[in-house]
Amino acid sequence: MAGTLYIVSTPIGNLEDITQRALRILREVDVIACEDTRHTRKLLNHFGIDTKMVSYHEHNETDRADELGKLMTAGKSVALVSDAGTPLISDPGFRIVNVAIEKGIQVVVIPGVTAFAAALSGSGLPSDQFFFAGFLPARSAARRVKLEETVSLRATLIFYEAPHRIAGTLRDAQTVLGNRRAVVGRELTKLHEEFLRGTLDQLADTFSQANKARGEMVLMIEGASDNTDSSSQSASLDTLFVERMAQLQTEGLDEKAALKKAARELKLKRDEAYRLMMAQKNRLKR
Repeated sequence: MAGTLYIVSTPIGNLEDITQRALRILREVDVIACEDTRHTRKLLNHFGIDTKMVSYHEHNETDRADELGKLMTAGKSVALVSDAGTPLISDPGFRIVNVAIEKGIQVVVIPGVTAFAAALSGSGLPSDQFFFAGFLPARSAARRVKLEETVSLRATLIFYEAPHRIAGTLRDAQTVLGNRRAVVGRELTKLHEEFLRGTLDQLADTFSQANKARGEMVLMIEGASDNTDSSSQSASLDTLFVERMAQLQTEGLDEKAALKKAARELKLKRDEAYRLMMAQKNRLKR
């Protein structure tokens, strides 16, 4: 008989958050596939588990998924874990799940902690509807374009963010979405767990202080509402385009190259981009 693929959630900080069922599965399977064997080894050592581990991360996902698929076809059982939280939530795992499905191998989920769910439950923002988008792009222009796609959503917006980018992301969110209420949850379940609440500009000021921009973070922003001022809700694409073109030109690109690159990044047709550029030139002449 074929083996089983177990998707096992692990703690995001506090080791007491792991379930008894997860511990049993980690002891019983033949192999544990993990992002970083050194990280998972600390968890296993804490609970006295000595199951064999193999690495499974974004750089070897395709090959390793095929290898593990063959093991399960031969009757072995595999537990997939991420470094923290629930596998596949902004983490590798999609490929191995689909390999198992294609081969008719049973997939069993062992539920547990997920950072965005823990953050939302303690945020104080509406939780009846939410939109989780993982990590935003690292570059400001691309980040603003992604935020533009969420402007009209009435659900609470949830993103993961790195400490060195959080202040810039909050500023971009204010520019695109307007000065909405927001919450940043950091170091969830750990010793220094903290929820910081306020408007986007207030939080941007807070995280511009180096001592606050630390730890793993979940950013939550209230969704659009009937009372949202549409004039301040969103920076229009033409504004984003003009700003990006100016930035590219200060970086050394000529006008033609800046136009082409900005249009590609903002997903504008060439004719539309040219029209926006000329409109900006006409405004400057006035």
